[in-house]
Amino acid sequence: MAHDAPQATGPSKLVIRNIGLILSGALEKPILDGDTIVAENGKITAIGRFKDLNTEGATTIVEANGTTVAPGLIDSHVHPVAGDWTPRQNQIGWIDSNLHGGVTTMISAGEVHMPGRPRDVVGLKAMAIFAQRAFWNLRPGGVKVHAGAPVIECEMVEEDFKELAAAGVKLLGEVGLGGVKDGPTARKMVGWARKYGIQSTIHTGGPSIPGSGLIDKDVVLEADTDVVGHINGGHTALPDDQIRCICEGCKRGLEIVHNGNERSALFTLRIAREMGDLHRVILGTDAPAGSGVQPLGILRMVSMLSSLGDLPAEIAFCLATGNTARMRQLDCGLIEVGRSADFVIMDKAQHSPGKTILESVQLGDLPGIGMTIIDGIVRTQRSRNTPPAGRVPEMVAK
Repeated sequence: MAHDAPQATGPSKLVIRNIGLILSGALEKPILDGDTIVAENGKITAIGRFKDLNTEGATTIVEANGTTVAPGLIDSHVHPVAGDWTPRQNQIGWIDSNLHGGVTTMISAGEVHMPGRPRDVVGLKAMAIFAQRAFWNLRPGGVKVHAGAPVIECEMVEEDFKELAAAGVKLLGEVGLGGVKDGPTARKMVGWARKYGIQSTIHTGGPSIPGSGLIDKDVVLEADTDVVGHINGGHTALPDDQIRCICEGCKRGLEIVHNGNERSALFTLRIAREMGDLHRVILGTDAPAGSGVQPLGILRMVSMLSSLGDLPAEIAFCLATGNTARMRQLDCGLIEVGRSADFVIMDKAQHSPGKTILESVQLGDLPGIGMTIIDGIVRTQRSRNTPPAGRVPEMVAK
């Protein structure tokens, strides 16, 4: 298990050739024309036909063998603690396992499982800064974990948010997991966070663990966080009329999670589509949690929403990549020039009844992952967690 990210030494050039299908991650054009992607020094520099691109001087060549290349998946809702260990299920290697499920970026919704988590203002600020630094200094398996998401408490003042932002903290943990559970206080603090460039999310629905509480539509709408965290519950969802009210009453992100209510997830998807607001829908797992760790959680969400929500698979993948990248202001999640060279290379699972990878996902099957790449560096090859792919890419000796 790689705890540290392998670093490129010197200039690097990645060429992925003979791609069968390129999924862009962008709702407006989910499928790109081309069979080759070139990346230099960790950034995408060209997408198109092999014969038209400059592929000379490659330091890494990946022969895709007709497989599908998509942006690395983004998990918009995780609860990390320290390195690749979680006390929630006392599990080591959970982030690396998610990498084998195609996840190359994770967003913390609060390091709430930290044993002895401090709730005083000095302590919670210190923990947030520690988590932000620790996960950026050491990336488990190379996965980009955006951590350091303090859970707000009633004693906080505006200066605390200014101090956190100056120290590099860019996220708030789920509003409602700490002492702040009322709309007016939440709205005031979310406003302070926004003023200093800190993005916010909120716990939506019934309590997740003893001691947490119900956060209903009134609190969600008044708090006005940037993202409506697990709108389908984590675990317990709000009634349909409240979910509809939230979707229609704000223009914020609508986050659907694996560890929530699946029927409510499909209901949220339907409302967002009816409103023409599919760009607001993003995906997370809410792991680790009582439901455990789900290495294939994001893939399972893509497949579930596509097959049961009647959503074209290429669009479903956008909810797990480009939508989240744009909402979270990340430089990955889309296959376009200038973005980070973070990719998952997949093919339809062996013996899936679907004739193509997209058809197989729309039938409810998971694709097989053959490789993940982060910042232009190959991190994993054939996944130990997905079903075996029909075809797999391979690194070519230069």
